Amino acid sequence: MTGTSERPSKRREPRAEAKGQKRDAKQRRQLPNPEPPARGWPDIGGGRSAVVEAPLEYRGSTVQVCGMWPFSTGNGTPKIGVPLGLSLIDNDTVCCDPLSWFQLAHLIHNPSCFILGKPGLGKSSVLRRMSLGLDGFGVLSMFLGDTKGEHVDLVQAMGGNVFRLGPNRDYINVLDISPAINAERRLIAQGFLEPGREVRADAERKRLILVETLVTISRKGAGVSDRETAIIGEALSLLDRASDAPPVLADLVSTIEARPPQLRTIAMDRGDLGRYQDVTENLIVSLRGLTGHGRLGESFSRQSTVNVELDRSCVFDLSGVSGGDDSLLAASLVVCWAVGFGAITRGQVLAECGLEPLRHWFVPMDELWRPLRAGEGMVDRVDEVTRLNRQWGVATAPCTHTMSDLDLPSAADTAKARGFVERAGMVICGGLPPEEMKKLRTVVAVSDSEERMVTGWQDPAGWDEAGEDSPPPGRGNFLIKVGGRPGIPVHVSLTQAELSLNDTNKLWHKTSQLQRHGGQQQ
Repeated sequence: MTGTSERPSKRREPRAEAKGQKRDAKQRRQLPNPEPPARGWPDIGGGRSAVVEAPLEYRGSTVQVCGMWPFSTGNGTPKIGVPLGLSLIDNDTVCCDPLSWFQLAHLIHNPSCFILGKPGLGKSSVLRRMSLGLDGFGVLSMFLGDTKGEHVDLVQAMGGNVFRLGPNRDYINVLDISPAINAERRLIAQGFLEPGREVRADAERKRLILVETLVTISRKGAGVSDRETAIIGEALSLLDRASDAPPVLADLVSTIEARPPQLRTIAMDRGDLGRYQDVTENLIVSLRGLTGHGRLGESFSRQSTVNVELDRSCVFDLSGVSGGDDSLLAASLVVCWAVGFGAITRGQVLAECGLEPLRHWFVPMDELWRPLRAGEGMVDRVDEVTRLNRQWGVATAPCTHTMSDLDLPSAADTAKARGFVERAGMVICGGLPPEEMKKLRTVVAVSDSEERMVTGWQDPAGWDEAGEDSPPPGRGNFLIKVGGRPGIPVHVSLTQAELSLNDTNKLWHKTSQLQRHGGQQQ
């Protein structure tokens, strides 16, 4: 049996292949609209290239690159707002801040951002970057409660005011509404009778709420009854009518103890002095704790030394408040918020009447978990503050570590606290553990790949026996989420001008240097 077998075809020699390409190029050139191949014509002068290099890319505005048409393409990240950092996807610049994205870019429906992330990964640096960039746009910043004193250097560099609260430092009289009274007189003098009365009425209402809040914190979460609220409100009205000088908390206690007829009517003592004393006893004890006889009375029981100027940024430095007393720190934060937002409210009313220039404010709200856990009803106070940002031209930035910080004893309060995240215009996430991502996904649409990215950023720094400062791998990395849109991963790196303003571990660095040199500081 015989057969034939096919001989394997020989591979075309390089020279033969080149001849074939030249023949194909010659035929293509003879077409009506000749099109060169990807690497150019292979004959002499045809532009043949063995390697096709990537074209140079230039970045510019539509005005600058309009003449490059059609060799231009759109950008994938927003370019309106503060330059926050570089995209982790294509190394492109990402501009982001809640005020610009709401007012100019119309990318969010609410001028606020909620920032989450484990400690040490750069949340405070993001706040300072936004504040510094907005300052260049003419937007003032108000840090209402800097618990570590880490924003003081930045505000001083921007020419702002620094108010230092704590023992033997600045004081805030929580009953002082003289700035609102002055604004009322100024408005009435210019013929704005109704706005003037509204400014004073708003200040009186917020003053009453502030006293209730401080009493609640002093009682370690126990609320204030309706009768006690009515007694406090009437006593404050009596003090306002008695003198033009701002009253202090000691005056409030004395007025209640004096048993005027108006208060006895509200207390419903029915002519029985003993009944009046029983009704007001707990309230007087709580108020006395705020007058210097308790742990909350040192900073809020004297005349104010704080004057918020409407044309300058400011920071309330709470680093002098005892870090071990959560109640005092929570009370200080609430008072600072009341003073700051009260000043913003007055300024915007004056601006609407043409007596002040229109200003916008950026208000970071760091350490949000402290006031939320100070007692019953505190979440309602924060909720009231965060709902006014769009009305008064304020961009807020609540900041806390994890979603677990929003888990409160009451299920209703927990739902309200998580509503802060749902209502925020954008959510900026740093490194978070997997369990926290599950809670975050209940209020924010996060994909599986985004979750893996964020959880990878929370890993600690590697071992370094040399004693050098080795940053965690996820420090400076954040994911910007707006609704159900895909997130924008960005890396925030500090410039040389910012490094000296963003050192939140100064004391640790000084200690390390002393240990490294083996000596003592002289």
